[in-house]
Amino acid sequence: MKIKMLFLIGLLTGTALHAQSVDSTLVYRVELGATAGNGTYAPLWFTANRYGLSSVEPNSGYLRAGIAFDRSLRRNWNIKAGFDLAGAINHTKDIQIHQIYADFSWKMLTLSIGEKERSGFPLEKNTALSSGMMVEGPNAQPVPQIRAEIKDYLNIPGTKGWLAFKGHIAYGSFAENDWQQDYVNPGQYFVKDLLYHSKSLMLRLGNKEKFPVDFEFGLLMATQFGGNRYLKQADGSSELVLDMPNDLEAYWKAFFPQTGGSDTPEGEQVNVEGNMLGSWNFALNYYVGEWRFRAYLEHYFEDHSQMFWEYGRWKDGQIGLEVTLPRNPWVSSIVWEGLCTKDQSGPILYDGGHGWEQTSDQISAKDNYYNHYLYGGWQYMGMGMGNPLLPGPLYNADHSIRFRSNRVRSNHLGIGGSPTDEWSYRVLVSFSRYWGTYDNPLDKQRKQFNSLYEVSYSPRRLKGWSASLALGLDRGNYLGNSTGGMLVIRKSGVVF
Repeated sequence: MKIKMLFLIGLLTGTALHAQSVDSTLVYRVELGATAGNGTYAPLWFTANRYGLSSVEPNSGYLRAGIAFDRSLRRNWNIKAGFDLAGAINHTKDIQIHQIYADFSWKMLTLSIGEKERSGFPLEKNTALSSGMMVEGPNAQPVPQIRAEIKDYLNIPGTKGWLAFKGHIAYGSFAENDWQQDYVNPGQYFVKDLLYHSKSLMLRLGNKEKFPVDFEFGLLMATQFGGNRYLKQADGSSELVLDMPNDLEAYWKAFFPQTGGSDTPEGEQVNVEGNMLGSWNFALNYYVGEWRFRAYLEHYFEDHSQMFWEYGRWKDGQIGLEVTLPRNPWVSSIVWEGLCTKDQSGPILYDGGHGWEQTSDQISAKDNYYNHYLYGGWQYMGMGMGNPLLPGPLYNADHSIRFRSNRVRSNHLGIGGSPTDEWSYRVLVSFSRYWGTYDNPLDKQRKQFNSLYEVSYSPRRLKGWSASLALGLDRGNYLGNSTGGMLVIRKSGVVF
């Protein structure tokens, strides 16, 4: 509610500045999507990386409509606002506000308020072909937040374009109270009023106008904190079992991770308060004419374990290679990614050489990626906030708020192209192996193949219209076998 009130204040501010307006645009968008198929779940790539506007059900549909306002002002100011409403069948919600936001920008600095599909992640990837981000990406519904950011690299004065930076800081809340309580079974835990924080800083070293190589590196961190933990009763009611701090000190500890106080459980007092996770991000770009070769590494960590070279190894994360080709009739980009989350600091590690009972040394192990003993999991309305090859709680038959398997190894390939100005396509193929978690391993190693074959058409004669038709084919013994088709029709245009 607070976020929406700030959004309305923003719109009123924009109206007050109308006299200084240089140019204004109002556009609309309508989108209809339908999925049909067999299997327990829809093919994974029908659901993943669509900002939560999707369903794990094999048969589903939605109608989405929205408007977006853009006003340029004098002295490098700009205001953007949007509202996006969706009605759906066989989704987590029948009707939902998908986007409601207001952005206030001055030059390259932006204050963004509300729920918004935010692109330009700290480590930029080809979102159409990549499997996704490790920490936070387009896989889940946008989290309502207040966000200050520099989205694109800004050259640092005095470096002549050889050093640039970008970054953000955000606070928000997970607006899923009713969904969690309805989703879990009696006897299971859920949380309400959970708070959100994220921040990033990325640096770019190099000037491609003078030398064809540049290097990017930086850090992204995110946290779940505050909130209340409940136990669902047999009659559907709930019992409060834990009230976590949500005062100003809790906000500070989310920004600068610290151990919890006496008003938090013992686990928070020996570790850090809240569910903290993040990634170190690296990318090397090489430009040859219209070609671009990009190699990247996203090293994932939770809490302090593996944040630094603590144990002399970085085994978990995602590596990727992307090749952008000169314009040609068939292939525009190729992406390969390898992902591993199997190590997690090992099953158990002792900093000293003593037994568990005797040692007073700090112990790190079983980081249990994406899961948390208080908050359930790094998810929003059942969809994982990170990489979709670690399927979220919506795939749990027992309706628990956790990730059934976070020990995963996968290979992913994405190919896309635009044979003509009207036609484009993409192919996504992934193969993954799953081991469960250290505490709850699967009965055996399980394997899953996921694929998407999609073609899109944007006719020149019908301005603003486009359509995409996709075939999804999954095979395996983790999510099971499924085959389905997806049709999406879009219409956009300018009101004024």
